[in-house]
Amino acid sequence: MPQTVSLAGMDSRSGANFFELASGDLLDIPQTPRALPRVMTAPGIISDLDGDLDATSPVCRERQIIVANMLPLHAQRDVETGKWSFSWDEDSLLLQLKDGLSLETEVVYVGSLKVEVDVSEQEEIAQKLLENFNCVPTFVPHELHEKFYHGFCKQQLWPLFHYMLPMCSDHGDRFDRLLWQAYVSVNKIFADKVMEVINPEEDYVWVNDYHFMVLPTFLRKRYYRVKLGFFLHSPFPSSEIYRTLPVRDEILRGFLNCDLIGFHTFDYARHFLSCCSRMLGLNYESKRGYIGLDYFGRTVYIKILPVGIHMGRLQSVLNLSSTAVRVREIQEQFKGKKVILGIDDMDIFKGISLKLLAFEQLLQQYPDLQGELVLIQIVNPARSSGKDVQEAKRETYLTSGRINNIYGSPGYQPVILIDRPVARYEKTAYYGLAECCIVSAVRDGMNLVPYKYIVCRQGSPSMDKAMGIKTDSPRTSMLVVSEFIGCSPSLSGAIRVNPWDIDSVAEAMNLAITMPDSEKRLRHEKHYRYVSSHDVAYWARSFVQDLERACKDHYSKRCWGIGLGLGFRVVSLSPNFRKLSINHIVSTYKRTNRRAIFLDYDGTIVPQSSIVKSLSPEVVAVLNVLSNDPKNTVFIVSGRGRSSLIEWLAPCERLGIAAEHGFFIKWSKNTDWESSPLTAHLEWKQIVEPVMESYREATDGSNVEIKESALVWHHQDADPDFGSCQAKELLDHLESVLSNEPAVVNRGHHIVEVKPQGVSKGLVAEKVISTMVKNGEPPDFVMCIGDDRSDEDMFESISSTVSCPSFPVVSEIFACTVGKKPSKAKYYLDDSVDVVRLLRGLANASCPKPTRVAHFQVSIENPF
Repeated sequence: MPQTVSLAGMDSRSGANFFELASGDLLDIPQTPRALPRVMTAPGIISDLDGDLDATSPVCRERQIIVANMLPLHAQRDVETGKWSFSWDEDSLLLQLKDGLSLETEVVYVGSLKVEVDVSEQEEIAQKLLENFNCVPTFVPHELHEKFYHGFCKQQLWPLFHYMLPMCSDHGDRFDRLLWQAYVSVNKIFADKVMEVINPEEDYVWVNDYHFMVLPTFLRKRYYRVKLGFFLHSPFPSSEIYRTLPVRDEILRGFLNCDLIGFHTFDYARHFLSCCSRMLGLNYESKRGYIGLDYFGRTVYIKILPVGIHMGRLQSVLNLSSTAVRVREIQEQFKGKKVILGIDDMDIFKGISLKLLAFEQLLQQYPDLQGELVLIQIVNPARSSGKDVQEAKRETYLTSGRINNIYGSPGYQPVILIDRPVARYEKTAYYGLAECCIVSAVRDGMNLVPYKYIVCRQGSPSMDKAMGIKTDSPRTSMLVVSEFIGCSPSLSGAIRVNPWDIDSVAEAMNLAITMPDSEKRLRHEKHYRYVSSHDVAYWARSFVQDLERACKDHYSKRCWGIGLGLGFRVVSLSPNFRKLSINHIVSTYKRTNRRAIFLDYDGTIVPQSSIVKSLSPEVVAVLNVLSNDPKNTVFIVSGRGRSSLIEWLAPCERLGIAAEHGFFIKWSKNTDWESSPLTAHLEWKQIVEPVMESYREATDGSNVEIKESALVWHHQDADPDFGSCQAKELLDHLESVLSNEPAVVNRGHHIVEVKPQGVSKGLVAEKVISTMVKNGEPPDFVMCIGDDRSDEDMFESISSTVSCPSFPVVSEIFACTVGKKPSKAKYYLDDSVDVVRLLRGLANASCPKPTRVAHFQVSIENPF
């Protein structure tokens, strides 16, 4: 029953801060507390234990906050009384998805109403909708909504996501910064509404569709551990199309501020992942059957599952008496004829005119079908009213009129064009009667017409009676679907077509209506099993379960917020992982007597992005002070060749060098190189080099680095997707040909490297430390700093060697990675500048005091 809401003349605050929002600023709106906070037991870690509070607090129900452009409500205003009445929209996907949630789950909807409400009425209506429907309306000012929805969403995002670029003024609208600001502002308004009702520790937020792709950034900025899922109901374009969007990075980062991102098909997910790789340099991997993107320590999961239909809702319509009456009328109207059905929205992407041209071709090629075959095309009202829609409508009418003029006859009209609002029961009647349903969209996110057709062809007792079919008679259905729609991959029994190929579509329609009933029955049974088991409840339940799984580790990690504006993101790392405090390490450094220091070169003491790889005079001076201290043993451990390292480190007399991951070791400038005993076993290089050269020739932008002990294939300048694909292929190729050789193949960041077995940076650290122990000087201070995967071997080796109970002394260990990222190290420093600052602090604490290093006043750092 619709619930009536009386209006009172009250001021609304829903439009507050609008002018600030329109400027694109990100504002943090304080949230009204809804529950007692958990207990903070350690910095950044929230305990699940609330002490005595649990004894008096009620058990919290799980809540899902569903965010979408429109609320699942009908709104109607009485003309005489002026009162509003509201009722559920039973056809809304947002309402239907509740069937997939447990009965204990509370659902709160955040969205706009389909009608405009006067400012004076907004606050009272908002209160009533929250109380009676658990709906939180967002009242967006009319002008702003026009720019947001009809401007940026429909004129820029919608065409782009459907592969339509604004090549000229007659072919779409160019990017407009003002419309983008309106889009951001509306996303912020919706985010504020979510913040008004959310309990961030307990509630899950599910954002729907392309209207709100930056909303996750606002929520993640306010609540670092918000449980956030997003489902895109439209296609996601290939990177060649998407990269033309001027705000592409901001939207991608909005997606990545979610915990789970859902797509209808793998194609759409693949395009998204390709964009993340090409534009943000992110890689993905499959983790126990789930696709995950590592984004600053957070794993963003990808969900691939097409939405389904509401079986109960459709079956209830099948059993309506009005449906039975209408199906008898249609059956009588088209008695003795075969019916092909099309139901589409009126827009340029639905391919209605292409479908009509294919039907015309069918009648021309098979004259015996003239007078026997009818195409009923139902046109749903257009969702926008641009010139492209008007052009599509004009072409549809011209083509259908031409077909009827050429192939029609008295009492026979080949194309029946129904361009009016058609009730659900009437559509159901057409579905039930049609021998074939065709969907020829040139691009569509998820088209549910084929699913509805299959269920209606399964029938019901009342439908069977109306059509004169026995209840136990076998059911048939035939589908001709475009390969460019979201449901196409799940309908393996359908005839898939390229809608642009008129001839093949015509042949597909002919095959569909002439196929033997036995095969039609098999195809129908296969489809019905899938559609009935993968309904909207299954889709919602699966998404929510994956969202819960994606969020289960939220409170086991430390979180930092970094980045400004829409570039904001959260770094999420182990609670034991912290920034290395200069004050802390200097204090330990001063009170220890024998120290081992291991430093990587590239990305550690020299910036990774630096073109000039030689050391600055300041860094040389710092290294000299540290290595000249009689209490220190200092090593540079690098994957670089020894000739380069000798050149760059020549001014450092007492510095130890380990080149090519430790294949060559030099204890100081005046000592000889010590080579690995594996030197005589490098014949495998003759096998590897031609293989790598062939991949270099085949992969533009790649190159081969030849070292004395190793060979490295680099692909950082190649196409990201092709380079990654070639790297995987090269890895498999080399592992195959080297299966009986004393060499190992490793894949790193934009490289594939082959090196001798038994060579690693970890072994270098072990060798140096064991030599110190043999000489009666076991280190009581060990520091290791590096930035890449090879340095992880050092971190692990140092920890296992020095922490061993048999180690002669108790040693302080400082394993430190460069950059906030998952690591075996306990500490991190932000970049090479931080590393040099730390080394300078240690140099100032060295004995004797340095003469070539300006005194550095160490300030106390709070790592958080």
